[in-house]
Amino acid sequence: MILYGIPNCNTIKKTINWLQDHKIPFRFHNYKKEGIPLAKLKEWNKEAGWPAFFNKSSSTWKLQKKDITALTAARALAIMKENPSIIKRPILEYKGKLIVGYDEALFNKIFLTTKKETK
Repeated sequence: MILYGIPNCNTIKKTINWLQDHKIPFRFHNYKKEGIPLAKLKEWNKEAGWPAFFNKSSSTWKLQKKDITALTAARALAIMKENPSIIKRPILEYKGKLIVGYDEALFNKIFLTTKKETK
């Protein structure tokens, strides 16, 4: 599993703690150090649609003072590539699926149920 985000984000810290507390292995992809390839954003767009992972509440986005309804998918993906802080956090890739946002109930359902089934 891959966890995407930035290390100083409280939601990412909370997600890391939850995963570690439940002994769920993951690899952390740090947007600040590694960036995010446009190809990955296009893959996520196919899976969930860009509005699902575009954080319009982001301070980075608010500073741009643009209307989200005027964005095309191509433009939104380009903005996220240049400013990964605009991508919702966390994003987890798990077994070919995309999980967007911190949702403890969903994490319990997905990760703990799966863990029990593999024992």
